[in-house]
Amino acid sequence: MTLRTLDDLGDIAGRRVFVRVDFNVPLKDGVVTDDSRIRATLPTLRELLERGAALVLASHLGRPKGQVRDGLRVAPAGARLAELLERPVTSLSETTPGELPADEVVLLENLRFDPAEESNDPAFAGRLAELADAYVDDAFGAVHRAHASVSALPELMLASGRPAVAGRLVQREVDVLSRLRSAPTRPYVAVLGGAKVSDKLSTIDALIDHVDAMLIGGAMAFTLIAASGGAIGDSLVETDRFDEVRAAIARAADRGVPVALPLDVVAAQEMTADAVCKVVAADQIPDGWRGLDIGPETVRAFSAHLAGAKTILWNGPMGVFELAPFAAGTLGVAQAIASSDAFSVVGGGDSLAAVADAGLDGAFDHLSTGGGASLEFLEGRALPGITILEESP
Repeated sequence: MTLRTLDDLGDIAGRRVFVRVDFNVPLKDGVVTDDSRIRATLPTLRELLERGAALVLASHLGRPKGQVRDGLRVAPAGARLAELLERPVTSLSETTPGELPADEVVLLENLRFDPAEESNDPAFAGRLAELADAYVDDAFGAVHRAHASVSALPELMLASGRPAVAGRLVQREVDVLSRLRSAPTRPYVAVLGGAKVSDKLSTIDALIDHVDAMLIGGAMAFTLIAASGGAIGDSLVETDRFDEVRAAIARAADRGVPVALPLDVVAAQEMTADAVCKVVAADQIPDGWRGLDIGPETVRAFSAHLAGAKTILWNGPMGVFELAPFAAGTLGVAQAIASSDAFSVVGGGDSLAAVADAGLDGAFDHLSTGGGASLEFLEGRALPGITILEESP
């Protein structure tokens, strides 16, 4: 896969460039609490500014469902960006202003305030297209969405002879994930976690054809354990997925790909910070108790798998890591990956948060900004925001 990139923009001095960014960041009391997604766009933004362009930035934030919601305005992200760029950023209160101020960096209002964004409305995209001379997509977390600013807008730009290219963030994501999909250094181990196996069944099925081993933790593991006859107490389970997970496990066995499930778990009767906990076998959880983290024996077993890996993909926590009694499993896996010699890629908001909490950000080779987008890319799906940026063969 070859993308058009910033190198294909030509001379942009004095021109206005529309940059689709991913400023879908957490806010508290009107302040950004995690600016990692904003920081991830800085190389692209700085390069464009250094080349003399003026910028029109656009993002979504949260799920306002086509309505204006004051708590989801993007101005706090604009304020944080101004601090990071060390230059003014003008945050507008409109998604498609009739006229832009002459300011160097302008941030449009939350695109999802207009229902036309999510419906991929060409008329809405047309109004956005009037704002700039070129288009750059640096929002990897949104490239799997067929939304106006991701799909219809770059198509309109190209149709009118204006360039549409990938920013450095999107370029890096595609380069790294393409390596995992087509040429990983082996052994290649995938670590998957999270709450629902239904969210990752297609990923499991796709990765079976590419990895040498798969480690599954988090609440999603209980559906696999229960499907094999294990007792999981009151743990989260999706009984309607039993046939699918059995089929996936059987296909992995046919291909010689081991699927490692938790051996033990940290169980509690309630999910609270002061809950009474005990470590039990993962397939022998008593009624009234539920598994909320992988146990120490599982951490050791998973770490042994990871120690010999040369490529590691991690997506999803091993437990309810936000609460101290159930954080050790996720931390243990993070430390095992960080201390390995493997080329390591971590994706998914919860996994990235766990890495940040552990202070291990710099220990991974690539922190993917798009959890859902990265998994769909690895599954081999066509992503609207990527397809439109590919060079013609």
